[in-house]
Amino acid sequence: MRTICIINRKGGVGKSTTASALAFGLAREKKKVLVIDLDAQRNLTYITVKENPQITSYNVILKENTITEAIIPTSERIDFVAASGMLSVADSSINDTGKEFRLREALDEVKDKYDYCLIDTPPSLGVLTVNSLTAADSCIIPVQAEIFSLQGTGDLYNSIIAVKKYCNPGLEISGILVTRCNSRILVTKELLTMLDDTAKRMNTKVYSTKIRECAAVKEAQATRENLFTYAPKCNAALDYNDFIEEFLKDEKKIAKKGRK
Repeated sequence: MRTICIINRKGGVGKSTTASALAFGLAREKKKVLVIDLDAQRNLTYITVKENPQITSYNVILKENTITEAIIPTSERIDFVAASGMLSVADSSINDTGKEFRLREALDEVKDKYDYCLIDTPPSLGVLTVNSLTAADSCIIPVQAEIFSLQGTGDLYNSIIAVKKYCNPGLEISGILVTRCNSRILVTKELLTMLDDTAKRMNTKVYSTKIRECAAVKEAQATRENLFTYAPKCNAALDYNDFIEEFLKDEKKIAKKGRK
């Protein structure tokens, strides 16, 4: 099972939308996918699960329940672990030795049942994000092409380096995905150049695909539908299709390299 976390310390950059879109794209390629919501805001849970779940990712992180007990089947190829508002107190309630490895240990139970696990992380660098990075093979960083989004990338990279050093030597950054992009704004072009420089310092790349700003994204969230179901021909859906294709090409290269 390949585990990918979607991460940024800033909110509103499209982490949940990206996780949902990528899960859909992988399922479309006949991959079995487990999606975990670790964000106390529960945005991904809201659009995915129609009833209040009894067992959540918070219970799994606390070791009150197993990951299998928390899994909710949502489609033929996508299973889901819902978030809880209680995740907001995780930093104060989880403080024992080895706390960084709780999610990785929980996922050992299902690693042979899925092709991919996608983790939607909170907009912070606390224990939940560290657990996600410790469990992951790689991470995707969605960012907006605006200065405040770029400013937090340095701190995020420092956290990734620390996790790589102390908890997960194999952790990689798959790439930076530009979201909510408006190419008509001139400053965006300057920021994209800055982002390319940032990616080089982080030893990764900026995905060629840019996700355009699109009202259908918020409309789909309001109606609790997947973007591809709600508006399959909107700009964002078309862009996410291109991103998924780009992501899968990289995954094939990784798989081919692993077989050598």
